[in-house]
Amino acid sequence: MPTNMTTASEKKWRLLRTYLARRPLWCAWQVTYRCNFRCRFCHYWADPMGRQPEQTVEQFALGARKLARWGTLLISLAGGEPLLRRDIVDVVSAVGKWHFPFLTTNGHKANPDLAKDLFAAGLWGVSVSLDYADADRHNQARGVSDAYERALHALECFSQARRYPWQRVNVMAVLLDDNLEEMERLIQLAASYDAYFMVQPYSVMKTGSQRYRPSHKNGVSKHLLGLRRHYTNFLSNPYFLSQFDHALNGGVPGCAAGHAFFNIDSTGDIAICVEERKHPVANLYRDDPTTIIQQLRAASANNHCRKCWYNCRGEVESLYNMGGLLRSLPTLLFDQGRPAQQDKPAAKIVV
Repeated sequence: MPTNMTTASEKKWRLLRTYLARRPLWCAWQVTYRCNFRCRFCHYWADPMGRQPEQTVEQFALGARKLARWGTLLISLAGGEPLLRRDIVDVVSAVGKWHFPFLTTNGHKANPDLAKDLFAAGLWGVSVSLDYADADRHNQARGVSDAYERALHALECFSQARRYPWQRVNVMAVLLDDNLEEMERLIQLAASYDAYFMVQPYSVMKTGSQRYRPSHKNGVSKHLLGLRRHYTNFLSNPYFLSQFDHALNGGVPGCAAGHAFFNIDSTGDIAICVEERKHPVANLYRDDPTTIIQQLRAASANNHCRKCWYNCRGEVESLYNMGGLLRSLPTLLFDQGRPAQQDKPAAKIVV
């Protein structure tokens, strides 16, 4: 295997090879389960797994190289809150040598120097979590008094720190029981920071509670697709959005967890998805790549779950739908790190 796969063009070809070989294309790699927020609709911050040992930078480098035997993957560095790791820049560098690293953050620890260092290390894109365009509502939902202000600060830092055309900044929203009307304002807010907007529906798998589940049984997909046609920075795949009504009314069948995507927890254990992290099928460091693939496929064959329609599921499954694939190719294969400008860009929203 070649020892230097650092250029974007090489990794794009390796990503295509991974896709054509029908190997997992997306990996959610949990760098930590520690979190400084107390979000009402996510209990990861209370999960005992957050007190387990975490992988070292050397382990990330070893694991990334092992996964590279399949080709290049889209790797979401998540948690927990990944920016709590003081060595997160080195983690991004280790993973980015072979793969496309993305990072999801609440933004609270972001600053200009960290943003510059992350993008210089090869970060492909960053998503800042923001669920309400109203500061008080977002702060209350996230359990932190300045969550909204710090999220906007993070958007500013990351937007200005990009150094390559392909580097992307997103606003990521969770569709809850009370924020459907917030989506348009959040799209506009993202545009004001030269950022994309993406959305995913809440799942009861996060907390076991139906309380935050959107009550809209029908019409969500039509509403979101209408917004996507109007706003050029609304990045979520149309096929993904078209299934929201099904996701909220019985679930979407045919989950490809373990076949198209999988999860690595903070100790290297591998499961078909993040919500199955307590039921690992292999370990990144103890098992060889062939065994990992075999175990994932075996678990995938017995998977009939339809409880979620997370971004890590729906966006990846969109790539196996011809229409969805065609809509995603521009941002996957070409240097479209910044959204096209609206005819009348929204004014920057500040606090």
